[in-house]
Amino acid sequence: METTACFPLLLLICSLSTAQLQTESDNDIIPQGKQTESQGREPTNASHHQQTCTQDINAVLREMSAALGEQRVETRHLQRENEAQAAKLRELEMQKTEVDKLKQQLQAQAAKLEMQKTEADKLKQQLQAQAAELISMRARTNVTENQVEALKRDGEVKQVAFSASLLASGSGTVGPFNTHTTLVFRYVVTNIGNAYNPNTGFFIAPVRGAYHFELYIGAHGSASHASGAVLVKNGEHIFIAWEHQTSGYGSSANGATLLLEVGDVVFLRQWVNTRIFDNENHHSTFSGHLLFTI
Repeated sequence: METTACFPLLLLICSLSTAQLQTESDNDIIPQGKQTESQGREPTNASHHQQTCTQDINAVLREMSAALGEQRVETRHLQRENEAQAAKLRELEMQKTEVDKLKQQLQAQAAKLEMQKTEADKLKQQLQAQAAELISMRARTNVTENQVEALKRDGEVKQVAFSASLLASGSGTVGPFNTHTTLVFRYVVTNIGNAYNPNTGFFIAPVRGAYHFELYIGAHGSASHASGAVLVKNGEHIFIAWEHQTSGYGSSANGATLLLEVGDVVFLRQWVNTRIFDNENHHSTFSGHLLFTI
């Protein structure tokens, strides 16, 4: 490519040199009248011009050769630089490709992480919802358990009934006393709901409701002592069972239905200066039961 590029320049130089020689030759033409005189002389000027042209062409050729050599060196240098830059460019292209791949991978990983974060958020929301549901279920369960327990207690307290006789064992007479005395019926036959206490003789109402009570007392006849007991509600005398005969065995009974609040106390009180008898046949008794709640 370098030789081809310089060849037109060489042709141009040769053409210029030829044109110069032609001009000089034209200037050296001898007029016709003097041609005969000059035929015998040597054309020294033309020879000299040809020699000078040849020398100029050689000088130009040498300069062109030197320039071509420098151009070749410079071209090779530029070619090496171009090759190095091309290699560096290819390396940069490869690095760019790798960077693009890494970028795509990072974008894919970022998208995957975003999806995982979205899934984690969904799972978190589901767990929170489940936790809230569990708390609600636990609360409902506690309420249900409390309701069941309350119903169970209500069911238990709705079943209230007791019967007891005066003496725990054997035979004997209680009294007379010079004051009203609480009777404690110690032989318990039935005590459903445990509302009656055989140690104190008190019945304590577990729920608000209507209760029915019955009392039976008896004693052998005595001219100086009758037999009698009174049904007491919270210290108030309600009904009395009373009997007095001088001989033989006599008994009396009574009963009442009472509206009781929770905690009300019902018991029997032996009347002052009376006697009450009991034995293994259980003549003197105290009974009560819940009719219904209110």
